[in-house]
Amino acid sequence: MTDTHHQINELLTPVRQFLHCDTPDSWIDEARRPENLNELLVDHCNCELKASQTAIYLIRKYAVDEASGQALLEWAKPYEDFVYGKLRQKDAFHGKKNGLSAPLTAKADCPYGQDLIDKMVRLIKEEFHHFEQVLEIMDSRGIAYSSLTAGRYARGLMKVVRTHEPATLVDKLIVGAYIEARSCERFAKLAPFLDEELKKFYLSLLRSEARHYQDYLKLAEQIAGEAITDRIQIIGQREAELINSPDDRFRFHSGIPVAALVN
Repeated sequence: MTDTHHQINELLTPVRQFLHCDTPDSWIDEARRPENLNELLVDHCNCELKASQTAIYLIRKYAVDEASGQALLEWAKPYEDFVYGKLRQKDAFHGKKNGLSAPLTAKADCPYGQDLIDKMVRLIKEEFHHFEQVLEIMDSRGIAYSSLTAGRYARGLMKVVRTHEPATLVDKLIVGAYIEARSCERFAKLAPFLDEELKKFYLSLLRSEARHYQDYLKLAEQIAGEAITDRIQIIGQREAELINSPDDRFRFHSGIPVAALVN
């Protein structure tokens, strides 16, 4: 075993132990089809933006004052304008991954505020950077960004989130951990079937994705102030159900392709 393979296995061991199932081979078979590459990359791009948006939402809702919340919105605006607007100008956001206009001020009455800010700001910077990297790969291949409807995965996970605080925040953080862990597992499992550029890129993402899921879990444990094993189990079971059940829409986090069940 090479040093690289050893390092990858070390990263993935806790991720696989955390997840309740592996990605089905039928999803890998669908993802590696050349005709699905455009859709895969566009959805990957969307996932990076959604991850940053989720982190921004959590900071704004729970951890910072109004001025800091506005600074976060301004930071995200060029990326959101690109995805949701009519004029898709990449020069508006290149380098904006470090583009906070002012330091963020934690709420005085939020005991976990600074930890939430620190972990989520680092995540946001990395997700914005990954967003730009995916777009650069798409550009080099002549793949235009196009709008895609969202899959069922994140929405399905949110259905098990409790509706009273701080349980809502704890559950959302656990959901975030599963999304990041699944991304890490899929990058690693899909990479060997891709061309060298994409293989290298997907493997380069493993370390940050593995750290992201751990950051989410640490925050959830800290904020809960008690064991969260039961919530990890419940949300993990739901995540596995979504991954292992038929899905008629192919996305980066979709379940078993319906076509695979027909053939």
